[in-house]
Amino acid sequence: MSVVKRQNTIPEDVRDKILLRVGERVGVDVREGEIVIRPILEVPRGQAWFWSQEWQEQIALSMKDIEKGKVKVFKSVKEAKRQLGD
Repeated sequence: MSVVKRQNTIPEDVRDKILLRVGERVGVDVREGEIVIRPILEVPRGQAWFWSQEWQEQIALSMKDIEKGKVKVFKSVKEAKRQLGD
């Protein structure tokens, strides 16, 4: 990937489809004779763990459990500790 330091205008309808905002960084690649522009998402170092593949897979599994109703709602912390163990 190379960084282009020239200013280019991306049509608004295209920006809207990929949620790209004016002033955000993009990466530029060449693939099969085409120029491919993609947003560069910058994540603070202290939050990078959340975006790891392993963590995202676990989040996806949790979301499936929630959608299937495989959740338990506790009325208090005391109740949760009693049920789950201290």
